[in-house]
Amino acid sequence: MAWTRYQLFLAGLMLVTGSINTLSAKWADNFVAKGCGGSKEHSFQHPFLQAVGMFLGEFSCLAAFYLLRCQASGLGESSANPPQTFNPLLFLPPALCDMTGTSIMYVALNMTSASSFQMLRGAVIIFTGLLSVAFLGRRLALSQWLGILATIAGLVVVGLADLLSKHDDQHKLSEVITGDLLIIMAQVIVAIQMVLEEKFVYKHNVHPLQAVGTEGLFGFVILSLLLVPMYYIPAGSFSGNPRGTLEDALDAFCQVGQQPLIVVALLGNIGSIAFFNFAGISVTKELSATTRMVLDSLRTVVIWALSLVLGWEAFHPLQILGFLILLTGTALYNGLHRPLLDLLSRSRDPAAEDEQERLLGGTRAPINSIS
Repeated sequence: MAWTRYQLFLAGLMLVTGSINTLSAKWADNFVAKGCGGSKEHSFQHPFLQAVGMFLGEFSCLAAFYLLRCQASGLGESSANPPQTFNPLLFLPPALCDMTGTSIMYVALNMTSASSFQMLRGAVIIFTGLLSVAFLGRRLALSQWLGILATIAGLVVVGLADLLSKHDDQHKLSEVITGDLLIIMAQVIVAIQMVLEEKFVYKHNVHPLQAVGTEGLFGFVILSLLLVPMYYIPAGSFSGNPRGTLEDALDAFCQVGQQPLIVVALLGNIGSIAFFNFAGISVTKELSATTRMVLDSLRTVVIWALSLVLGWEAFHPLQILGFLILLTGTALYNGLHRPLLDLLSRSRDPAAEDEQERLLGGTRAPINSIS
């Protein structure tokens, strides 16, 4: 069945905003400007401040949630699906995980390319699968275990491509290795966050937009307050500011004053994360989780292609192989092979189609309903 214009709009919105999210963050990292007190020009390396901006974008999802709820109320749907009360503090643990994982990933983005950053984020499948078995009591299918193994192989190939592309520069090589390891470490934390979110969202029937917005509120407030002690904590080689501290928000604002385009990059990051979350949830509801996974994979291709065009990184053929293996692993884990197998079986035996429709007949309720 053909997609409607609204579904095409949602798919395009998810692809575009998801790509802008990573590209705008990397664009901000690439700027060089003077800081406070007439300090010499240096890169805009302020990962924790960027993470605060990302949480501000997530926080705005609460506004989208309440707008949708008002719309549903105006259509008379609120009485049929009354909102379930829950303690917002339930989302504090996943918010802390999100805050930690996101901050580490922004640190890592300064050390590696945007395409490798996006590809290595696929490691979350490995840890999500293992943690769901350990803490949610799930049993993974054979295809999911194969997907995890394929993802591990893909990560090895992508990491090897990074090493080979920087083998002639020892400083860059060590930086890339550190960045890749930080991304994978962050995916462990993100996997814990996802397991906690799934447990709380399904148990308390919380709408995903409300969950994202609540976590964004916690992350924005907590990380904003942490910027104060970070201003004084020495960070050594991990620091990208002249004072050598963990984060220097004042230096960031001074650099913005010297180079106003940094504001455009930061606003692109904040706005894109809000629209990306809304579009992703809507795609899952209007189309399917499989479609969302495919669009997320296309996002990696867009980020990779634009990074090459902009000259942010050099092409390495091993990245193609690594991406294809990662894509295979993601497809196996998310069950994308099943509709393909069904399609093949239908083409072989058309007479069985009517019987299958009778067995699987009926309407399917949307995953996410506006409450």
